[in-house]
Amino acid sequence: MRLLITGVCGFVGSQLAHALKARHADLELLGIDNLMRRGSETNLAPLGKLGCAVTHGDLRNPEDLAELPRCDWVLDCAAIPTVLAGVSSGASQLVGHNLTGTLNLLEKCRVDGAGLVILSSSRVYSIDELNAIPLVPEGSRFRLDDSRPAPGGFSARGVSETFSTRAPVSLYGATKLAAEVMALEYGSAFGLPVWVDRCGVIAGPGQFGRIDQGIFSYWIYQWLLGKPLSYIGFGGRGEQVRDLIAPVDLAALIDKQLRSPTAGAPRVVNAGGGVARSMSLAELSAFCAENVGPAPALGRQAETRRYDIPYFVTDSALAEASWDWAPQEPLTETLASILRWARAHRDLLSTFAQ
Repeated sequence: MRLLITGVCGFVGSQLAHALKARHADLELLGIDNLMRRGSETNLAPLGKLGCAVTHGDLRNPEDLAELPRCDWVLDCAAIPTVLAGVSSGASQLVGHNLTGTLNLLEKCRVDGAGLVILSSSRVYSIDELNAIPLVPEGSRFRLDDSRPAPGGFSARGVSETFSTRAPVSLYGATKLAAEVMALEYGSAFGLPVWVDRCGVIAGPGQFGRIDQGIFSYWIYQWLLGKPLSYIGFGGRGEQVRDLIAPVDLAALIDKQLRSPTAGAPRVVNAGGGVARSMSLAELSAFCAENVGPAPALGRQAETRRYDIPYFVTDSALAEASWDWAPQEPLTETLASILRWARAHRDLLSTFAQ
């Protein structure tokens, strides 16, 4: 099997390349990356040792894809992945990367007769509906208030695929939702196997965390480097909650999808860590205080920013039932592995830290 991974030098793309190769000894790996993000070039050498042939190219340019060999599958990990993208500078670059690039990739799939696994986002879900989830502060996090009705598609397990995708979802979320629709339409029109995985936060060692993405890694790195951190929004107490999934667990799901192109499973599923792998910022601070060292300066900004949400936990029950899959790596192990990597690569981390 020949697999092309887009965005292969990014954290998610490179981690999935290693994890999938470990599961498929005979897997032929190709990759394409525009190396736009600082730090992505550090993954070139490890990918070379893995036997992955990496092309420096941009999905926005059809000519860059035309030079690549025929593939059996494409795993699309390329995107501008921040919910704040396009807000201050216009959406043309965002649309170019997240939608036009996907359309060019779909054309390659059509020509090659290749299947596509597209990594989408939990940000396709309606912000207004997410903000309507009844919550109550308890301890150092928000928890579900069972005494009030919740929006459709939400339960104690979290947000399911039936949750509203009504606007607003952010400009970023809109590009990911549009890319999903086009991928599914291409699959239907040309008989291509297409799987869409709506991912929550993906976190692990080697991630260059930023404040607008990779929040778990970002928080641990800033703490380790003694740089200031802030609780922003929702009263400034750090009670907002997200779940995370480790790349190795996501790879286990993708592996099943690659092996079963004609499976009767739903074409769109959530893939996240769920309640057991969820944590508030205040709880993450407690982990850092215990395992990293004294706290840096912690600011508090009560005002909530546009697009921020107080609670997102992924309900992956559909993927679990359809693919006999469930995340395995405990939350504490993922956090500990991020910290171990950070300590071992402190000099490198300092170069790219915000």
